[in-house]
Amino acid sequence: MTIFGLLLILGALGGYLAHRFPWLPSITGFMLVGLLFGPSGLTVLDDDNLAKSKILVDIALGLILYRLGLSLNVLLLRQQMTLGSMALAESALTFITIIGSLWLVNIPIAVAALVAAIVVSSSPAVLLHVAHEVRAAGEVTETTKTLVALNNIISFVAFSALLPLVQFSSGKSWSDILLLPTYRFFGSLVLGCLVGILVYFLTHRTREATQYRLAFIIGAVMLTVGLASVLNLSTLFAPLVLGVVVKNLEQEDIVSQMQFGESFELFFIVLFVSAGANLHLHDLVVAAPIVVLLVFARSLAKVGGVVAVAAATHGSLEKAAARGMLLIPMAGMAIGLTRTTAELFPDKAASIGAIVLGAVAVFETIGPPLAAYAFKLAGEAGKATGHAAPPAPTPTATEMV
Repeated sequence: MTIFGLLLILGALGGYLAHRFPWLPSITGFMLVGLLFGPSGLTVLDDDNLAKSKILVDIALGLILYRLGLSLNVLLLRQQMTLGSMALAESALTFITIIGSLWLVNIPIAVAALVAAIVVSSSPAVLLHVAHEVRAAGEVTETTKTLVALNNIISFVAFSALLPLVQFSSGKSWSDILLLPTYRFFGSLVLGCLVGILVYFLTHRTREATQYRLAFIIGAVMLTVGLASVLNLSTLFAPLVLGVVVKNLEQEDIVSQMQFGESFELFFIVLFVSAGANLHLHDLVVAAPIVVLLVFARSLAKVGGVVAVAAATHGSLEKAAARGMLLIPMAGMAIGLTRTTAELFPDKAASIGAIVLGAVAVFETIGPPLAAYAFKLAGEAGKATGHAAPPAPTPTATEMV
């Protein structure tokens, strides 16, 4: 409880300071305060304290990924098959480009591959927040939500597929190399499906009692994360599957449109302060040129992959470029997979953490203005129905993830 309180106070301070600069999102403020007070700074948050906060971070990531799963509409994918091709193309191009870029600067191939799999993922809530802010609505807005959910799933699948290769290079046993990744992937898939079916049953049997829906959802997410931890499954993939199942079982939006409320901002503050505290300043300084290279290469790959598919299918290149720019922000899944890497491969934790978390800080800074421009490029800014929205406050961490 002391650690939780400390993380919240420090995070609130970082968010307040970030609000003084209109161009600086809250997430960056949280991470900078975590870096300042973490092991690389004043050591108020030492390694032991950070280890004890793991359960809080797991809950926050579970909530983020559940909400991400709600964005994957299988019916939309069936109606627009090009979306699947677009997601595969931009994800594959991102993966190949990042591996090649990191290999050119002498990053070991195993580390480069893991980083590439991680940074395939994009952040959904920058899209949602900026769309609300500029009153955007239309085809690009809706289809990009599905693309973001798809590339997060692809990111996790690629990461899981690479684990045997990295474990082999680390000298692990054959049971760890083959059986453990297979068990974790399919076990997490089954767990997410079972809890999702349970939530669907409970919420529809009690649909008149709306006051209990939030308890069902939060309980389901925490149950999924807890069981995944106990059963040595993925605490990232299982809640993501849970969200996908809940969204696609519903015939009408009963729980999939539910908002968590401001109180859950607390867990997001903890997540990003912890992420910043886990940055090692020396490694971050050394990795700065690599971070710049990664940001540039990933941005080109995201936009290039989407535009290439649009050109091949005679789609609008302006809309494709807008979709690509909306895929550039990166946060929740990337942080979660970085933590998983640190647990599985402690010897690679420092180098991968410095590269990925450094890139997250950059992408979460440039993401919102880039998204605003993308909506204008697509011609969807100001198209939402209703009265003009009031000036939007500085994005919260929940919105930015």
